[in-house]
Amino acid sequence: MTRFNIHPVILLIIPPFTQLNTPYPSTAYLKGFLNQYDYTVHQIDLGLELILSIFSKDGLQELFLQCNNQEPKSEANTRLKNLANVYIDTIDHVIRFLQNRDNTLAYRISNEDFLPEGPRFQTLEDMEWAFGSMGIIDKARYLATLYLDDLGDFIRETVDPHFGFSRYAEKLALSATSFDQIEKQLQKENIFINNLLKKILVKYLEKLNPSVIGITVPFPGCLLGALKCSQIAKNINPDTNVIIGGGYVNTELRKLKDDRIFQYIDYITIDAGERSLYQLLQFLNGQINISKLHNTYYFLNNNLSFKSGTPDDEIPLSQAGTPDYSDLPLKNYLSIIEIANPMHRLWHDGRWNKMTVAQGCYWQKCAFCDVNLDYINRYNTAPAVLLVDRIEQIIEQTGQSGFHFVDEAAPPKVLKELALELLKRRLSITWWSNIRFEKRFSKDLCRLLAASGCIAVSGGIETPVDRLLKKMNKGITLQQTTHVLNNFHMAGILVHAYLMFGFPSQTAQETVDSLEITRQFFLNTLFHSCFWHRFTLTAHSSISKNPEKFGIKITGPEKGCFAWNDLKHEDSIGCDHDKFGEGLNKAVYNYMHGVGLEFELDSWFDTEIPAGTISPNYIQQILNEKKDRKTKKTDRVIWLGNLPDKNKIEIKKGGKNRKKLQLVFDNKLERFTLTTSIKLGEWLVTFLIKASPQYDKILTLNEIEADFYKKTGEDFNAFLTQKTWKTLIKKGLLIL
Repeated sequence: MTRFNIHPVILLIIPPFTQLNTPYPSTAYLKGFLNQYDYTVHQIDLGLELILSIFSKDGLQELFLQCNNQEPKSEANTRLKNLANVYIDTIDHVIRFLQNRDNTLAYRISNEDFLPEGPRFQTLEDMEWAFGSMGIIDKARYLATLYLDDLGDFIRETVDPHFGFSRYAEKLALSATSFDQIEKQLQKENIFINNLLKKILVKYLEKLNPSVIGITVPFPGCLLGALKCSQIAKNINPDTNVIIGGGYVNTELRKLKDDRIFQYIDYITIDAGERSLYQLLQFLNGQINISKLHNTYYFLNNNLSFKSGTPDDEIPLSQAGTPDYSDLPLKNYLSIIEIANPMHRLWHDGRWNKMTVAQGCYWQKCAFCDVNLDYINRYNTAPAVLLVDRIEQIIEQTGQSGFHFVDEAAPPKVLKELALELLKRRLSITWWSNIRFEKRFSKDLCRLLAASGCIAVSGGIETPVDRLLKKMNKGITLQQTTHVLNNFHMAGILVHAYLMFGFPSQTAQETVDSLEITRQFFLNTLFHSCFWHRFTLTAHSSISKNPEKFGIKITGPEKGCFAWNDLKHEDSIGCDHDKFGEGLNKAVYNYMHGVGLEFELDSWFDTEIPAGTISPNYIQQILNEKKDRKTKKTDRVIWLGNLPDKNKIEIKKGGKNRKKLQLVFDNKLERFTLTTSIKLGEWLVTFLIKASPQYDKILTLNEIEADFYKKTGEDFNAFLTQKTWKTLIKKGLLIL
């Protein structure tokens, strides 16, 4: 713990490994916040830099040199080692291609005579189905990803069993009630990856000479890398103050008692990092005393101490500043395709600006969720005007207009106001977000979101069985969710669903029925991708606070002195869920590629399973039910189309010429016309101007009705049943 009397230089680090295609946003959030206070802040993504160092000509030469005197265990990796020169000669080309710096290489890669092919290529999908005859770049990106995966497998088998492209030594940190194994790993020397990491980090430390280093630890697979970074920094300058925080710390280290970790770092902050980091900087600069620290662990005078704070002390989203990505090497990230599914690839393909539109979760009731933690239960948002201001600033920083809103669950109300503001400013972005599949996502709201640039949503359906949804307190039903999924589908928005099996009291029958409903969701194009995960009991969930209510008994692990989150349990009501995992994942992997939707469910499993009880057209029957949202007079009305040209015409009817107004609309995909009375047509043009997102005030149905009666003298409710109004609804008139 070293205090300073000068303006500090702060270095924020994303440790190995998080993502290849875009930076994890925590350092950008903190840098944006500290910019408001004129701190000198730098940030680096060591995960990206380390990957680029390993997967380079020099890096592979060093890798194969280290393996020179040892034979790989598998025949496949022996073959890969024998092809070392081919990998060394091609690696820089592949990396440049994946960075979108050399797209013409796609033709050679796609011909499948350029890259060496290892075991990963044996699982090649149907290329024609996945990419067609014109998807050359995507096909090449997929093949290049397999090529990197082969090299990753080789690294794990030969020089470092802990390696992973988006994690490092994850198993060591996952539910690590003891610090023993982590410390043992930290004391190892001369590991291939550690040597490269040290070389990269030392370069930055010598250049920037930071007095404070903040390291984000969002996942278990980042902890060892973070501590290695701190270890390197402390060896160079023991006076450097090192702080760690992030998602892993927030969930796993809330009951910390083992002080050995403070041999490597100085402070641990939990929950949102802005207030904690700001208070720490003030303390280190002598502006406040140590009692004013916020949600921070520290080790002083041989004592482990924690200074808590209250949720009211945290920085609200409106005051958190604009995320700042400006000094990250955004052009160096890699766009990869792990599978060809168009929704699933969004996590790894493309450079997305990550941003939050609401802190915390507005629902806060799911029984399995860590609802007792600050990052879930402290819900707040910011005005849409401010959010779009930030979007514009980030686009200016990065030159990229793609956004991934990384909320726990973005609220429908906030997304609606955000979409309206984007349309008002005519700001064109592409975005996707995590949501809850709740009924407020009406058909027209989904159309509005799509018009504002939404291409995809992801969210938890967990187990699509009503009994379990109720027990989970999800606040949704299968019927309602089906209609919401269809609303997104009809708006052209892709859907990814998170699914769960093994929930307390879940029966084998319910698991099989869940798979059948999932099959039908794919069959009806309501799912585009999904992922099954095994239920995990966590220490901060409502279930762990009241296990008897859910029919389970917590059996471990024994509380240790280090991490504490994942719990073991026995389910006295449910079944043996272990036999389902492989079959469930095999089924949805095929469903995501349009394969096997006609197969019997038991074909995916090696063991006997119960026969399904769900009708094969159950989801279609739900879709056939009319489920239109009831409009209210306070609903707002938006016109997404262009304004029409007006032509006065005469129509002969019953031997008389009648004057009419013809309105000609040119929208993006079509031209259509409406023919009305002169009075109604003139009102319609004025109305559509006022219904435009660019108009000063968005009108309600009540206000429109009053104006309609004043200008035409006709019955508005009768007008709502006419073809003219129904055509406008079909062509882009939204009621929200």
